[in-house]
Amino acid sequence: MAGGPVTDTLSPCLEVRRVSKTFRDGGHTVAALEDVSLTAYPGEFITIIGPSGSGKSTLFNLITGLAEPDSGEILVECGITRRRAGRVGYMPQRDLLLPWRTVLDNVILGPEIDGHSKREARRHAREMLPLFGLDGFADVFPDTLSGGMRQRAALLRTFLTGRDVLLLDEPFGALDALTRRELQRWLLGVWQRFQKTILFITHDVEEAVFLADRVLVFSARPGRIVRDLPIDLPRPRDTITRLSDDRRRLEVALLEALEAANT
Repeated sequence: MAGGPVTDTLSPCLEVRRVSKTFRDGGHTVAALEDVSLTAYPGEFITIIGPSGSGKSTLFNLITGLAEPDSGEILVECGITRRRAGRVGYMPQRDLLLPWRTVLDNVILGPEIDGHSKREARRHAREMLPLFGLDGFADVFPDTLSGGMRQRAALLRTFLTGRDVLLLDEPFGALDALTRRELQRWLLGVWQRFQKTILFITHDVEEAVFLADRVLVFSARPGRIVRDLPIDLPRPRDTITRLSDDRRRLEVALLEALEAANT
């Protein structure tokens, strides 16, 4: 099956329209984003890549409602509302697991904050633990987990928010290469099962191509989207080797777009 939803028959679940953002830093004005527009459709997996400091994390903060754009607008849930706080699931670069709570109590934070029954949230989370590779770890504390296991727990917490759009900010960036590859394949399996819309920031060209339906390339600051690269690789991706000609062609195209964005 080729990747990606048939977007001409779907309404977008997230729209960013000509958004710009500046910050004040030590008396200076820093332009973080400039005229950024993107559209995401239900079930899409979009990766975002670009140089450090190009505003990718700032974009996520704007989408979640943690900050407001200086100009432009952001619509979620097919444009039903412009109120964004709590409308998307967000996993920042660090897992931010609470050390005094067990894995189970960490992953139910979303439903708990939303006011759902804690008992029901725990029941549902226990059912999900095996799928996220956490079977048998419900009652342990985060400091006993490996880096990969912590990321699995943080991702489960993000999925359990129940939101249809998930923002993942470099979730595998700090992991070793073997663990990273394992979690990439695992994440695709979870995504294909639940058909969430995922926006995924990465600095890794191979990861960007392997995961995505589309890759958005950001320029250096102020961040602008300078390339929207469709990834026409079939799914499931675990059948595609890292040496496949099609995959290498796309990685070369992405590298060329990144080099052009930095000039």
